[in-house]
Amino acid sequence: MSCDFECLSCDAANYKLMEKARNEKIETVWDRAEAMQPQCGFGEMGLCCTNCAMGPCRIVKVSEDGPKKGICGADEDTIASRNLARSIAAGSSAHSDHGRDIAHALYHAAKNPESGYKVKNHKKLISLAKEWGIDTENQDIKDIAANVAKTALEEFGKPFGNLRFIQRAPEDRKKIWNKMNVTPRAIDRDIVEVLHSTHIGCDADYRNIMTTAIRAALSDGWGGSMIGTELSDILFGVPEPHEIEANLGVLKEDEVNLVIHGHEPTLSEAILIAVNDPELIELAKKQGAEGINLVGMCCTGNEIAMRHGIPMAGNFFQQELAIVTGAVDAMVVDVQCIMPALSQVAKCYHTKLITTSPKAKIPGAIHMQFNEEEAIESAKRIVKEAVMNFKNRQGNIFIPQEKSKGFVGYSNEAIINALDKVTNSTAHPSGTVKPLADAIKSGVLRGAVAIVGCNNHKVLHDKGHVELAKELIKNDVLVVTTGCGAYACIKAGLMSKEARGLCGKGLATVCELVNIPPVLHMGSCVDISRILLLLSELAKFMNVDIKDLPVAGAAPEWMSEKALSIGTYVVASGVYTMLGVAPQVTGSDNLTRFLTNDVKDIYGGYFDIESDPKEAAKKIISCIEEKRKILSI
Repeated sequence: MSCDFECLSCDAANYKLMEKARNEKIETVWDRAEAMQPQCGFGEMGLCCTNCAMGPCRIVKVSEDGPKKGICGADEDTIASRNLARSIAAGSSAHSDHGRDIAHALYHAAKNPESGYKVKNHKKLISLAKEWGIDTENQDIKDIAANVAKTALEEFGKPFGNLRFIQRAPEDRKKIWNKMNVTPRAIDRDIVEVLHSTHIGCDADYRNIMTTAIRAALSDGWGGSMIGTELSDILFGVPEPHEIEANLGVLKEDEVNLVIHGHEPTLSEAILIAVNDPELIELAKKQGAEGINLVGMCCTGNEIAMRHGIPMAGNFFQQELAIVTGAVDAMVVDVQCIMPALSQVAKCYHTKLITTSPKAKIPGAIHMQFNEEEAIESAKRIVKEAVMNFKNRQGNIFIPQEKSKGFVGYSNEAIINALDKVTNSTAHPSGTVKPLADAIKSGVLRGAVAIVGCNNHKVLHDKGHVELAKELIKNDVLVVTTGCGAYACIKAGLMSKEARGLCGKGLATVCELVNIPPVLHMGSCVDISRILLLLSELAKFMNVDIKDLPVAGAAPEWMSEKALSIGTYVVASGVYTMLGVAPQVTGSDNLTRFLTNDVKDIYGGYFDIESDPKEAAKKIISCIEEKRKILSI
């Protein structure tokens, strides 16, 4: 690397491990990003088409010379919109397939005692069953769970009608979706239609292509992701606030360190049970360890932190550095955001990289299939592999001491419970968002912003999340966060109650009264569906549409196709959304204008792009103030 570590990350733990990696000649994501420069200009602008074997075709924008159309005649608008739509469909499929797996796990919990899964939240199960019209009277809880699981699975491929969760949106929002013909139908159908319509020789109208893509994205947010979150809560429990530790300092030199990395709680919940198995703990001690230390990485870390208090080791850009400590005995992965480079890094140490999903195998890794039908036994075999590797540790161990504390687990239910503590129960019913609406109307809270998303080398690691959050809370804007953004915030101390000292007077008062930190952890990336539901409830209570609320979304360091799907369904739900990295669409002036301007008149939400977090905060606050003015509050 030609740059000082401070210009790559704002996490001190990373500096020490970057230095160790450099000394041990370990290549990391930052090395590869530097080697990749300059990156392809055609790709950056979305002007390269590989949709058929006549290509690749590329549109030349930087000079008058060169082709302005592909061999089939597709212009810059068609090519850029097709590329974007396919990425959105891929992102929607990733989240939604996650949701499908959770539905299968719920079914196994009901029908297959060998799975080891059990339904933990009967109240939420029965509530959802009633919402979906499933008979619960005198029914066995396992039968109700099986029927809910089957109904959820039918949402992926039902031949007629629309997704059930759409009914949770405000009426005005549903009217907009119906008018624009983007109301989601069946999850698989909406994703497949994007791939069909963007095939060679199909849709060439960029606005129509985006309409199809928006429907697929809404199938993610109000479909696949929402199924994933709701059924995870039913199966594994609704998250509640509690304090945890975060950053690579959570690894322990004298214990077997097992890092669980990926996205699906079906694996991490089973691993959690396995690491507490007395026989495996005793086996670990026979290998010379004091015990088994389970820690989480990326969204899997969010899942088990918010339900069980398991420490969060690090976000997307820290996965290689965890292995560089030399103290990780096994990194167990399932799907999404897993760098293929991990197997090369693991080879330089004793670490076993264990893949568990048929959807995500990595050359050089050990594959141990995780079977939901026998989840606990599968998990025990995986944990045993980690335990038996402890004795193979080499001498090059360094665990940075940096770690922070913060509160995680603010599900919608937990937020409502917190609000109930400041509700006048003699005058108003409990279980509503009234105190939140009152705080917004009075101006004590200017608004709320969701800071979500990934890490990207185009933004200094974690700085986009942390600096934006600091600017917003300083201006009395409540922040909620998920995914890698949550890691950045907890490491920076923003999810501690002491962070109230960084807030404006209004937000500090709210945090004191409700006993919350100014940045609320709401889970993993699929849990952005929680935020949709909270906005929906707030809009209904204030008798407005979501687009009228003084709220915004932000993805300062986004990089994945999932993030594109999230951003699209958030905008189509009526929310102004700030991106810290420009999408690969800027080669099409029409498409760029559509996303950053035209969609505002259609859906109320629209994209904005600003890489400087302080400037981004100014634009977001300006948008919030505009909404407040329209609402006369």
